[in-house]
Amino acid sequence: MTTSSTLNGIARQLVNQGLVNEETAIKAIEHCKKSKTAFLSSLVLNDSVNSKDIAHYVASDFGLPLFDLATLAPESIPKDLIKEELINSQNAVPIAQRGSRLFIAISDPTNNEPLEKYKFSSGLSVEAVVVDETALAELRSRVLDQSSDLDEGLDESFDLEVDNGDMGDLDADDSGIDETPVVRFVNKVLLDAIKKGASDIHIEPYEKIFRIRFRVDGVLEEVVHPPLAMAGRLTARIKVMSRMDISERRVPQDGRIKLKISKTKAIDFRVNTCPTLFGEKTVLRILDPSSAQLGIDALGYEPEQKKLYMDALANPYGMILVTGPTGSGKTVSLYTGLNILNEPGTNISTAEDPAEINLAGINQVNVNVKAGLTFAEALKSFLRQDPDVIMVGEIRDLETASIAVKAAQTGHLVLSTLHTNDAPQTLSRLINMGVPPFNIATAVSLIIAQRLARRLCEHCKVPDTDLPRELLLQEGFKEETVDELNIFKAVGCKKCNNGYKGRVGIYQVMKISEEISKIIMAGGNAIDIASQAKAEEIPDLRESALKKVAQGVMSLEEANRVTKD
Repeated sequence: MTTSSTLNGIARQLVNQGLVNEETAIKAIEHCKKSKTAFLSSLVLNDSVNSKDIAHYVASDFGLPLFDLATLAPESIPKDLIKEELINSQNAVPIAQRGSRLFIAISDPTNNEPLEKYKFSSGLSVEAVVVDETALAELRSRVLDQSSDLDEGLDESFDLEVDNGDMGDLDADDSGIDETPVVRFVNKVLLDAIKKGASDIHIEPYEKIFRIRFRVDGVLEEVVHPPLAMAGRLTARIKVMSRMDISERRVPQDGRIKLKISKTKAIDFRVNTCPTLFGEKTVLRILDPSSAQLGIDALGYEPEQKKLYMDALANPYGMILVTGPTGSGKTVSLYTGLNILNEPGTNISTAEDPAEINLAGINQVNVNVKAGLTFAEALKSFLRQDPDVIMVGEIRDLETASIAVKAAQTGHLVLSTLHTNDAPQTLSRLINMGVPPFNIATAVSLIIAQRLARRLCEHCKVPDTDLPRELLLQEGFKEETVDELNIFKAVGCKKCNNGYKGRVGIYQVMKISEEISKIIMAGGNAIDIASQAKAEEIPDLRESALKKVAQGVMSLEEANRVTKD
C-alpha cells in the first residue's frame, strides 16, 4: 500500500497544495498501475478532483501556458500531420502548427513520452500547452472520430454498417426494401442527425406532405420534405434495419439499430413506430454511449449539488431518485453515477425498458412484459445474485417501488427514475403509489429533479442590455445582485444553432434531511416538503436556471422556456 512518504512527482505536489487528499491520490496511483493509465486520467475518471483547478496549478507550477480547448477552432487541428494510431495511443493531442512548431495539448507535463513521439513523427519542434484533462479526453475522442471515414462517407454511395447481432430471420420478406435510393437516403438522414447533434429523428407522414424533423438541443426543426410516395418505403427500410415486422402496420412496434459510423465509434438508435391516420410515424432516439463517459463535471451540476450526488453515491445503501420529463437527461445522470461506481469489486445490475447505454462491467437486463420479465421480476432476480448496486429504469407501480425500497433498506444502493415535476412531488408520488411513508423516509437518501436547457454559443453571445431592473426582479433575481448581473442573449453564427450550441443540465438536488423525513412520516404533502426544502436553502429548478443565466451559460429566454416561477 502506498503511503504519504512515498508519494512523489505530481501526486505529492497536488496533495501538498490541497487540491487532492492523500487517500484519493493513493487510490488513483493504484488504479493507474492496474489499468496502465496516466495518474491525472485516473483522478478525473474517478471524479475525485476538479480537473480545471489541477490544470491551473500545473500550468503555473511548470511555467507552461494554459489553454482553454473551448476556444479551439476545429480547422486549426493538423489532422493530416499525425497518424490516427499515434493520437489513439497518447494522452495528448496536437492542436496547431505555426511554421516549424507543433503545439501539443497535454494535461500532465511530467510525461514527456507524447512530446518525443510527436516530435519524431512530425519532424517538427514541439511545444506543450496545458489543458484540462476532461476537455482533453473529449477533444481526443472528437479528433479520432473526425479522422475516420465518417466525413468521407456522406456521399451517396456510402453504406453504413448495421450491426443488430444474431436476431434471427426477419418476420417478413424484405425483398424490394433495399432499393438503393431509399437505402442511401435513410443512411444520409441518420448521418446528418448524428453530425448535427440531434437527440431524436421524427419521420411523419400526413395527408399531403411527408416531413422529417430533428430534435436539436431540445427543439424540433424541419430538415427535409421527401416525396409523399416515399413514406411507406422509408418506414419499411427502417423497420428492416431495426428487426421489426414490416407486414404489421396496425400496432406500435419497438426496435433498435446499431450503426458503426467509424473505426472507434458506434451509435445506437431506439426505434418506435406508431400507426397514424396517414401511415406510420417513426421516431428514432439517438443513444450515444460516450455520453455516460463525459464525467459529472460536464453535466452542469453546481459544486454543492455535485457534492450531494457524490456523497449519496458513496453510501453503501439507500435510494437515489432522478426525476423529470422524457428527454431531460435522467438516463445520462444515472449512468454517470453508475460509471463512477463501476469498479471490479462492485456488482451492478440494471433493469431497463430498454437499456439505452451499453456499459462494460454492468449487468444490463431488458424487461419483457410479454414474456413475464417485468421490472419487479428483474428486481427479485437481482436480489438473489448478491448485488451491491441496482438500477431500475423507472418505478411505475407499487410492486416495483416496494421491492426497490426494501432493497435500499437492506444494504443495497438503488438508483431509479420517476416522472414528476420536481423533487418534493417525487415523495408524494411514492406515497400515492401506496408505499408506506416510514419506508420512504428511511430508504430514500437523495432526489434529483432536472431539465435540459440550450447552452448559449460562446462564439456569438452578446450582453442583453435591454432588460429593465424591474423585469429582472419579477423574474426572480435577488435585489442585492440584480445591479451586478451581466446577462447574455442568443445571436446566431455558423458554429451554432440560432445562438445555441449544446445543452446544460438544470438541477434541484434535495437531500432527505431529518426534518423532511419527519414531514413524510407525518403525512405531509409536496407543498409542506417544498417549504422545508426552501427553509433548508435547497435551490429549486427556477433558482438553478437563474443561476445559469447569471453565469452567462444560458439566456433568460431559455430559462423561461424550461422553468416556470
